[in-house]
This record gives sequence, C-alpha cells and structure tokens, in this order.
Amino acid sequence: MDTAHQLAFSVGLTGGIGCGKSTVADMFAALGASVIDTDQIAHALTAPHGAAMPALLAEFGEDFATPEGALDRARMRALVFSDATARARLEAILHPRIREATAAAAAIAGGDYVIFVVPLLIESGTWRERVTRVLAIDCPEELQVARVMARSGITEAQVRAIMAAQVTREQRRAAADDIIVNDDGLDALRPQVEILHAMYLSQSKRT
Repeated sequence: MDTAHQLAFSVGLTGGIGCGKSTVADMFAALGASVIDTDQIAHALTAPHGAAMPALLAEFGEDFATPEGALDRARMRALVFSDATARARLEAILHPRIREATAAAAAIAGGDYVIFVVPLLIESGTWRERVTRVLAIDCPEELQVARVMARSGITEAQVRAIMAAQVTREQRRAAADDIIVNDDGLDALRPQVEILHAMYLSQSKRT
C-alpha cells in the first residue's frame, strides 16, 4: 500500500549532498517526529545478506559485491555516473524495494507525524505526491563542497559530479513548501526546526 494512503500528514525532507539532512532529521526526531530515512533503508538492502543483493548481483555480476557480500558502492557509483542505463537498471531493482520498506516503516511509526528523508525527492518525480509538504535543507554550494570533502575524503571534482546529478539549489528551493537554511551552525538551525515542528504538529492534529 502507498504511504500516501496511510498517512494523513507527512513531510518529505530533502537537500543536496552536504546540506545537513541527517542533522536536521535528528532534531525533528528529538522533538517527537518519526523519521524514516530512505538512505538507511537502501544501505540495509545492499548490506551483506541484504534483500536486494541477489537481484543486484544477478543483474550486474558477482564483481559488484565486496568480500563481505555487500554492494561495492565505489564500483557501482563509478558505473552509474558513466552509464545512464546502468543507473536505470539499479533504480529498477532498488526503488520498489525502498518504497515497500518505507511504507512498512510508516505503517508502524509511532511519532507525532512522519518525516521521510529522501535525498533525491525532487528528482524522483513520485515522492512529491506522497507527502503533504516538502522541506528543503539549503546551504551555499561552496559550503556543500567543503563539508563533503571533509566528511568523505573525496575530491572537489567528485563532489561536484555528485551535485551535478542532483537538481540545482534554485530548483530545490522552488519545489519546496518549507526551507531551512543550514549555513551557520546548530544554534542557528535549532530555532528553524522548532518553528516548523510546531507548524507540522498543528497540521497533523488537524488532519
């Protein structure tokens, strides 16, 4: 069953790489929201013995598994960035499974309302219809690059290639119902989260 039919009120949280989606999601969770992170679901599906691994290895070959039996993310990332058809094949396997696991998690969520963390919410095309509101976490692009390089140890060119595969900052802001700006530390972030949480709480009670 589609999550949209199960939930009267839900929020889709999105943002470019390095914008601080997880930090913001943790703040909402601390205030009482149920947070369902599609990236975490994808990681579980592609971990050793993950539910998606048999289909992925059948499609792409045993070379795409690590010695432990997880998806070799670096190898897959290199493939999908150079081959659009490979990306489509990967998504055809992962997206239905992510959607199913997301719906199952939402069905048993016990929070005041549900926040779905979806990095490619706007790019995916289907998520916009499945949530009540879209919340974009926004920050300057140079800050995105610096954060990801510091966190992941990858080059600026690699970060910019990932960013180029996502919608632009302007497109993300235009598609959002709500925006949190994450460019000035936790003390500036927290009041923005608290204001939106109060609004979401009020809306969820009305619905």
